[in-house]
Amino acid sequence: MLKPATTTSAKEKDRAQPRIDAAMISTLPPNSEKAKRITKAVATFIAKDLRPYSVVDNTGFRYLLKMIDRRYKIPSQSHFTENVIPALYHETKAQIIASMSQASRAAITCDSWTSVKTESYVTITAHYVSKDWQIMSHVLQTRAIYESHTGAHLAELLSRVVEEWQLSDKSVVLVTDNTSNMTVAAQIGKFPHVKCFAHTLNLASQRVLKVATLSRLLGRVRRISTFFHRSTRASHCLKEKQKCLGLKNHKLITDVPTRWNSAYNMVKRFLEQQPAVCATLLSPEVRKGESDLCTLNKTDVSNAEDAVSALKPMKDATMLMSEERNPTVSLIAPLNAQLLQSMTDTMANTPMIHEIKNAIRTDLQKRYNSEAEKKILHTASALDPRFKGLPFILTEEERLEIYKGVTEEAASLEITSWTHDDEDEVEVPRRKETLEEEESSPIQDNHSPSPPKRKRSLLMTLLGQSFNDTEGTIEPKTPYAKAEEEMQKYCKAPPLPLTEDLLNWWREHEVTFPLLSQLSKQYLCIPGTSVSAERVFSTAGDVVTAKRSTLKPEHVDQLVFLQKNLHIPKC
Repeated sequence: MLKPATTTSAKEKDRAQPRIDAAMISTLPPNSEKAKRITKAVATFIAKDLRPYSVVDNTGFRYLLKMIDRRYKIPSQSHFTENVIPALYHETKAQIIASMSQASRAAITCDSWTSVKTESYVTITAHYVSKDWQIMSHVLQTRAIYESHTGAHLAELLSRVVEEWQLSDKSVVLVTDNTSNMTVAAQIGKFPHVKCFAHTLNLASQRVLKVATLSRLLGRVRRISTFFHRSTRASHCLKEKQKCLGLKNHKLITDVPTRWNSAYNMVKRFLEQQPAVCATLLSPEVRKGESDLCTLNKTDVSNAEDAVSALKPMKDATMLMSEERNPTVSLIAPLNAQLLQSMTDTMANTPMIHEIKNAIRTDLQKRYNSEAEKKILHTASALDPRFKGLPFILTEEERLEIYKGVTEEAASLEITSWTHDDEDEVEVPRRKETLEEEESSPIQDNHSPSPPKRKRSLLMTLLGQSFNDTEGTIEPKTPYAKAEEEMQKYCKAPPLPLTEDLLNWWREHEVTFPLLSQLSKQYLCIPGTSVSAERVFSTAGDVVTAKRSTLKPEHVDQLVFLQKNLHIPKC
């Protein structure tokens, strides 16, 4: 009777003992190298893919990590918030500061935005040319501002940015929109200031949209576009008409009030689809119930065509200036001059085109009139091998003055370089007598005999007079003479085609023009627009969502910074 009892007890004991495979699985120590790598990878995932911190508590995410490595125990959400992400931020920040320290100059752009939590932020980006002639751009910070956006407050913020990111010796240039507070901030902070050309184009184009004839036309087109967006029956009928007429199946679009080019795109799309739109609006199944909605007449269509034609140069210039891969500050002067010239009224212009050109020209003529700003723009264009001939509205005297300024500034770089070299080599001031002694005898002490005098050789006897005199007449070139020689050679070189990369040209000619190439890095790093700062708004909008509105400003700063700057290898 005791035997069954013994068997049951053995089975219970076996069940109490862990399986061999389960016993062999141990938790990775949090300080182990593999655990650290996985934790850092999770933090990178959160930052680069704009995931909320709470993702580490999601069931599916934890299951994924368990399948990857059962031994890894994921840290808590607060650990990522307070430790891992900040550590990754400081590591990336140190790398960017080290990279920017090698640049000869940096430019910063600045713009503000408002979160869903109705908090005001200012985003600042930095731009410079690397040693291998690549345009480098970084988002430096996104900081909450609780004070009013006055010029004084913004100047203080920008000064702190320059100090925090160790840019004090980089002759920082500020690129902002045309608002008065940014202009005041640049003046108070003593920053060389360039106004965003894309914003300038937007202001001129917004002025055009207020022209009475064009405003009425936009209202009619907007109403038709809105109708097709809210009526499924009309939208379906439009698609059928497009098929019958062989047109591309494109929806009509409506404009965004803050973006002038959206109005341009709306009218352009309407003209492309105008036959199908008119056929749809006149069809009985759509016309029913919409008797007050009328199609555009021939005059309206003609005005729309004139508006698209007149505004196309502005649209193309806006798209060109929105690029970030190539320098754009050198484009401002030639583009602005070309637009002013193309907006000159002629007798052949229709009344619509006349009004549009007059509005644009009047607005553009008010911009870029300060001497300091014109100097930056003209110097940048002169250092662009595509525009070095300065082929825009300038007199010959003005061109020569610009070339002279470029030469003087290039010469000052060598003088500055000499000064820095002397400071590095000479730590303690020495007397003139000591310097003369060191030149005649590099290594001497008080007890060593004076070096023996050299005997006059036969070579010196025969040729010394001629060659010593020749050498004596050759004087070293002054920095200005070197810069002037480079400038003359640079101007005689064939211009670079517009399709070629100007930074690649400077990389190939860096040895030929050592002074001008240094100066080019200081000007071509300046962006012509503040678009880079504005593009952060969409990223910030993905970070500060309605579900994540409780994020602290420092966490917003860290996440936006890492999303834009953290480099990970392609998988």
